[in-house]
Amino acid sequence: MGRRRLESPWGPRTLEGMKGPSVRPPHLNATHQPLAERLRPRNLGEVIGQSHLLGEGLALRLAFESGQPHSCILWGPPGVGKTTIARLMADAFDAQFITISAVLGGVKDIREAVDKAELARTGLHPQRTIVFVDEVHRFNKSQQDAFLPHVESGLFTFIGATTENPSFEVNSALLSRAAVYVLQPLAEADLQQIVAKAQAIGAIAALEPDAEQRLIAYADGDARRLLNTLETLAVAAVREKIDPITDAWLLKVLGERMRRYDKGGEQFYDTISALHKSVRGSDPDAALYWFVRMLDGGADPRYMARRLVRMASEDIGLADPRALRLALDAAEVYERLGSPEGELALAECVVYLAIAPKSNAVYKAFKAAKAFVKKDGTRPVPLHLRNAPTALMKQLDYGKDYRYAHDEDDGFAAGEHYLPDGMSAPGFYQPVRRGLEIKIADKMDELQRKNREQGSSR
Repeated sequence: MGRRRLESPWGPRTLEGMKGPSVRPPHLNATHQPLAERLRPRNLGEVIGQSHLLGEGLALRLAFESGQPHSCILWGPPGVGKTTIARLMADAFDAQFITISAVLGGVKDIREAVDKAELARTGLHPQRTIVFVDEVHRFNKSQQDAFLPHVESGLFTFIGATTENPSFEVNSALLSRAAVYVLQPLAEADLQQIVAKAQAIGAIAALEPDAEQRLIAYADGDARRLLNTLETLAVAAVREKIDPITDAWLLKVLGERMRRYDKGGEQFYDTISALHKSVRGSDPDAALYWFVRMLDGGADPRYMARRLVRMASEDIGLADPRALRLALDAAEVYERLGSPEGELALAECVVYLAIAPKSNAVYKAFKAAKAFVKKDGTRPVPLHLRNAPTALMKQLDYGKDYRYAHDEDDGFAAGEHYLPDGMSAPGFYQPVRRGLEIKIADKMDELQRKNREQGSSR
């Protein structure tokens, strides 16, 4: 074939069959590692964050020190160290480490892991196996069930990582065989340590204090996001000869700060829960904060409007019936104006709901009535309450002796009975002494007094 030279953007290369030196650009160097990999902890002492699990005498550290691996679920948001902890566990127990991505993998990958575990157990130098399943909540029931016999037999130790609540996303059979460890987003001090470590190895130029603060806020508790952003900034800073990195330049590079937000995941439901509880707790500032957090994270304002309607009926109810109308009006304004103008009407509604008098009396009454009807028999409608549109029905006493309330004094038929025969008043609705329900309670007391007087006069 002979020897020939080819010119490339990276200079001359020599090709001779499969032999000869090759020259790669620096960013394609086979030995180059991403910053996240270069800073990955090599032992528990280097792990940043999760001190509530990894501190001396605490749950996960004790698991490492026990000398006996056990199956577990690592539950937490992205970038908090789930994969790192799993790898360190394999190192601590000198175990074969097999990774399966539930996003890309399937039953075939599980079978291959089983085969590798069998080989490791029966080989010349027997070795334990840890099977790490990333995003385990993405596996369906049958895929998760495929792990059960091998976990039970001790063939391998199962470690699952998930960003979703395992109570909902992991099969109960698998969940019962695994300890659940809850990992938290990294604190500001934790993220500052990571920045310092990156600077210590020369991975990033100096950061002015305001720039570092913005970067840490941008990372939002996610170490992976922080490290990936640091790499991007490092390249841009070298290219533009920026040193130190200023807040103004950082803001230009990052663009509008976007919060990490999973519009369909655990954080989404936690945040709407915080909004609902802030409204219920009559704290307009907290309610506005969580409302804006959801909008900032990409929640659909129409979804927010529907939640406000729910809050008006569930937590305010008849203490201020105007709240429900205001929530419906805010939803209509948003439909007419769209974003961002229509969001102001929703914000107005949030504040009104937060400061309105609260009552869940109707909510509780409705739930109590549903529970009663579900367990009670089908009671017949009393004859005097039945409709009588035909002569036959009238002959059968349908509607007989019914008292038309509008013909009675004050429009109230005192002593009339509207429940099924033999059924005592259940007292589902108990108005609270707040807002309009004060007057409603007084009205009900007066009507009940008239009923009692009518009964005693008979």
